This record gives sequence, structure tokens and C-alpha cells, in this order.
Amino acid sequence: MASSRSVLIVGGGVIGLCSAYYAALRGHQVTVVERGAPDHDSCSLGNAGMVVPSHFIPLAAPGAVALGLKWMWNPASPFYIQPRLDWDLISWSWKFLCSATRAHVQRSAPLLRDLSLASRTEFVELAREHGNPFSLAQRGLLMFCKTQHGLDEECRTAEAARAIGVPAEVLSPSEASARDPGVRYDIAGAVHYPKDCHLNPREFIAWMTGRLERLGVDLRFNTPATGWSLSGDRVIGVRVPTGELRADDYVVAGGAWSPETARPLGVRIPMQAGKGYSLTLPRPRQLPALCSIFTEARIAVTPMGNTLRFGGTMEIAGLNEEVRPVRVRGIIESVPKYFPEFTPADFDGVPVWRGLRPCSPDGLPYLGRLSHARNCVIATGHAMMGLSLGPVTGRLVAELLSNETPSMDLSLLNPERFG
Repeated sequence: MASSRSVLIVGGGVIGLCSAYYAALRGHQVTVVERGAPDHDSCSLGNAGMVVPSHFIPLAAPGAVALGLKWMWNPASPFYIQPRLDWDLISWSWKFLCSATRAHVQRSAPLLRDLSLASRTEFVELAREHGNPFSLAQRGLLMFCKTQHGLDEECRTAEAARAIGVPAEVLSPSEASARDPGVRYDIAGAVHYPKDCHLNPREFIAWMTGRLERLGVDLRFNTPATGWSLSGDRVIGVRVPTGELRADDYVVAGGAWSPETARPLGVRIPMQAGKGYSLTLPRPRQLPALCSIFTEARIAVTPMGNTLRFGGTMEIAGLNEEVRPVRVRGIIESVPKYFPEFTPADFDGVPVWRGLRPCSPDGLPYLGRLSHARNCVIATGHAMMGLSLGPVTGRLVAELLSNETPSMDLSLLNPERFG
């Protein structure tokens, strides 16, 4: 193990906290600076809380462009780009188009599989060692298909999953109901991914924050990073409102705000903020035991204790946290189509959560050291899988900080891969 070093992490979301945790376990002295307050929101707190080895296909895949063009004209659709003249958006869209190829999927799928399975192992170990303080449930995930066309598409994905070692089972409506009889479905069929899990993200963030405090990590809230000091090919400090903080190594884990944070370091990280929404029913009419996804509607459903969370949509609208009611209605109106016992009125008065996911144009995270600021690690761009990949990302960041050879090949995740 490398000798103890001082580490400063910019960003207190799930990636920053997990990076701090695994670095502290290796004996490093860790400081986390977070622009928000101690009770700040992050794009993981209100998400579906899923750990998903089934999600081995990157967002940039064949057919994604055509589907996106079809959906983008409907502001209530699962995917929507707010029209605007913005060079970063234009450049990101072109890179997405170039990445959405079969060859890209074939390269990326094994890595995403390995990352997800390794992160699942970390979650299971953390739950076992600490009494499962974040309600990890290892029951699998059901992909519900409303139409035969949707089921046929999902069957092809299941076949690809099995080909790379991710178990998947196609179910009839009656077989799906037998797996989880707590809810009445109206579906053409389903696919069960037994390796997928779910947990309560708010409990996980709270537990992780408490662990960091007990490990002696210095958590500094209301402390935005406002600039950098460099000397040659090294970062020597990060500027904050109270002055400058110095460390041996630095990590940029600022989620959707990472590009503007990292730009003064001389690196451009193509990124768009993908806004998602969720609503959590405190007393649902029916409570499933398994998490699920409405395939055609792209809505995730997760039981959390006695509550039931529905989340979804991808809205590309910049660093804009405004709640758009039409997007929320798209979620609410889709629920009874799959769960016919539910009605839109069930959601009356239910608070709406929104978060900004950091989306790279090729659907892969950015993870690695910078070549021209060699003591700086970038860890961002996980899109909808920040929570799912949090522990494995934290472990890999800690390996990089300790000058160890990473336990996985990170070449596809190079933060400078777009120049």
C-alpha cells in the first residue's frame, strides 16, 4: 500500500463520498469540499436506488438517435431536449451521434458489466459488515413490457445479457405475477434480471456521511471550489471562498457541474445535465417486493420500506433545476398503464423531486488521471448510474490515488478521450 497522502475531493455527491470512503480506508487524509449545505440535495438522493448489472448497454447505442428524435418533439416523452442555441449542446449531440454504433456497444458492454457486478459486490459487503443500514434488497429487477414489440426488443437485450454472463429470464404475465404478487400488472410480458438490487439512496448517503465522519474525513459544506492553482504539470491548490486549500492529490467529482469546475485545469469534459424526476407515494395502493422498469415509458419503480418511488425522464435543458409539470405528468399518466390499480389522483399533493444527472456523449463515465495535471483524478459522468456505480468508482479512485494499478482497465473511461 502506498504511503498516506492528503487528498482533496471536490464534490459531496455519491461519487465524491464513495471516493472519500475508500481513500480513507487506505489511510489517506481526506477533505471533501461541497458547494451545498450539510443537508444539500444531490442527483442520487431522489433516484430509483437501483444497482443494475442489467444496464450494460451505454446510452449511446444504435437506435438511440432515431428514438430520441421521435421523442424530442413531445415535451412529455421519456426523452426531451429543450431547443436552444448552445455550442456545448451541439458538440455533445454530434459526439453522441458518432458514438451510437454497434462497435461502441460491443466495446463498452463488458466494461459496464464488470463495473456493475463489482459495485454490487461492494454494496453486498458493506451491507453485510454494517448491518444493512441502507436497506439493500437482493431480489432482482423486472423489466415490464406493455406491448409485444417492447417485449421482443427486451428479449433481444436479455439474449445479449446472457451472452456476456448477465443472467436474464423472459417471463409471461402470469410468471411475472408469480414472482411478485404484490401488484396487479397489465403487461405483455417481462424480463427478470436476478442480479439487480435496490436500496434506499437517502439512507445510503446518510450512512456514508456518518462513516466518513467517524473515519476522520474533513467534510466542508457551503464551500464551492472557485479556481485552481497550478505549477507545471501539478495542481498545488484549490481556491475556496475562505482562501486556498492544498493537498497532495485532487479529485473532481462534481457531477453535472464537473465540466465548469475542471475547465480551468485545461480539460474539456463534454457533458450535458440530464434532468430526472421522481415521486414517492407514502401509502401506495399496492406495494411490490421487486424493483422494476416500465420499458416503453422508461420509468423506474422502487419499493422503499412502506413507500413506493416512481422516477424517470431524461430532460436535456442545461444546468436548470426548474420543475416542468408536463414532464411530471408524463410519469404520472404512465403508471396506470402498467399498474392498473393506480390512478393519477394517487399522486395529488405528492412532492416532486428533481436532479441533474451528468451525461457524457458516449454513455460512459469519466474516470482517470489527467495527463497535464498529473495529481488530479476526474470521476464523473455516470448519468443514471451514479449510485449504482458509486462504490466501485470510489474503490478505483482510491487505487489511483494510492498509485496502484487499477483493478480494471480504465482506458475507455479516459477523461481526456474527447481531447
